[in-house]
Amino acid sequence: MTTDAIWITEAEVVELMDLGEAIAALETALREEARGEARNMTKTLLQYGKNNLHAIGGKLGNLVGTKTWTHTQGGTCPLLLLWSAENGSLVAVIEAFALGNLRTGGISGVAADWMARKDARVMALIGTGKQALAQVGAMLAVRSVERLQIYSTRAESRQGFAVKAREEFGVETAVCASVFEACRGAQIVTLVTRAAQPFLAASMLEKGAHLNAVGAIAPDREEFAQDVFTRATLVAVDNLLGVQQLSREFMTQYAASGWDKVMPLSKLVASGRRRSGADDVSLFKAMGMGVSDLALGVELIKRARERGAGRAIPQPKKQKPRLTGTPAKSPV
Repeated sequence: MTTDAIWITEAEVVELMDLGEAIAALETALREEARGEARNMTKTLLQYGKNNLHAIGGKLGNLVGTKTWTHTQGGTCPLLLLWSAENGSLVAVIEAFALGNLRTGGISGVAADWMARKDARVMALIGTGKQALAQVGAMLAVRSVERLQIYSTRAESRQGFAVKAREEFGVETAVCASVFEACRGAQIVTLVTRAAQPFLAASMLEKGAHLNAVGAIAPDREEFAQDVFTRATLVAVDNLLGVQQLSREFMTQYAASGWDKVMPLSKLVASGRRRSGADDVSLFKAMGMGVSDLALGVELIKRARERGAGRAIPQPKKQKPRLTGTPAKSPV
């Protein structure tokens, strides 16, 4: 007999897991993926006007699941749904705003921990939207960042974000007037924008810089120019199929020449390949992948059950559908 599923709210997600714990869970899942013990569902995307419907999923351990959301001009509401891989019963529904921040920031944290210089002290952040604060937190979790250099297209946004970052992390902040100025002296550069055209050129990056490119997750977006690939001596992605199908930056560079130079992050972690003294720019591209969401979902379910969190949901019961219409009443 199957047990009740649980609904885990945003507030419970925040209570049950912090960013450092998310980074650890993600690295564990990546190692499982490298061993063939976790699998991703190819990300699907429907574009309608300026809006996008997304679905990603996968299998991790004895759970399968999918996270789905639509990104609209008026907002979004992401949910992670998890089922038993053995009998198909519903296991959990998790509200996924905070989970998404933890996953997106956390996977950048794993990548930077393996790919960025150990002595990185200056971070450039391009973009100050909903994912930006988690990106900063992830870098602070894996490197001793002392200074954050911020640029976004609107002056009030970068000023406001600088205040937020100082209050949240106690880090020194500098508000910059251009992408070039923000990147000057930065050992880590994170792009988290919705740009439709590339704005970062290779010449803006310091020697040995690490670049996290996490904003352009649909073919109508692009953040960095093709010459960045010329300098990149270490290139990793969260999910190879995702960039092959949905990243305009990567499709332009590799679709014709082949993908041999692009390494899944799971393979990089499993192989122990870290930045060497011979490396120049390292590049990590995140598109979002199901195993990342499942990594956090599995851990959240475990913690919720241990601490009595979450609201029980009875298992749905099959009902026979009505196959004929209701007979019309006689007019007499």
